[in-house]
Amino acid sequence: MIQQLSKDIAQRPMDPEAARVWDVVGKVTDPEIPVLTIIDIGILREVMVASDGTAQVIITPTYSGCPAMDTIKADVEQALREAGYDRYEVTMSLAPAWTTDWMTPEGKQKLEQYGIAPPTGNSAVGMQRGPKRLSLAVRCPNCGSIKTNELSRFGSTACKALFQCASCKEPFDYFKVH
Repeated sequence: MIQQLSKDIAQRPMDPEAARVWDVVGKVTDPEIPVLTIIDIGILREVMVASDGTAQVIITPTYSGCPAMDTIKADVEQALREAGYDRYEVTMSLAPAWTTDWMTPEGKQKLEQYGIAPPTGNSAVGMQRGPKRLSLAVRCPNCGSIKTNELSRFGSTACKALFQCASCKEPFDYFKVH
């Protein structure tokens, strides 16, 4: 089932029961970057509670083929079971496509503290024409230098690129703007 969701950063629901579900599943971490919760990374999109009490959770993968999504879905389901929810539905939504614009500022700080350069700038999702975006310098998460070079567009996962700092000589992952 594909849902059409807002392109904005998802917010904690106002409904108290849905907010409780949000808080429960929002603690689930990304198995590839365990310092990030699914709220930090922006893949928790929406939470509702149906009239029959079924907790409904909608998540969006960072990439359509993201291998972590099966684990994340299972972890969300486990968190719901442990919180006492007998009825739940975890749905993956591919539209709109995930963007790094959905990452929280706290998530970007956690990435840097973990040694991964956070995405810089805003994504160009939906931008078909017009001015070309310039690549911004990628700051080294180890020493802070902007004298860095991309070694490979593909890093340890599809959402990261491999960079090296010219100042401290350390290699590091950069979470690509998407």
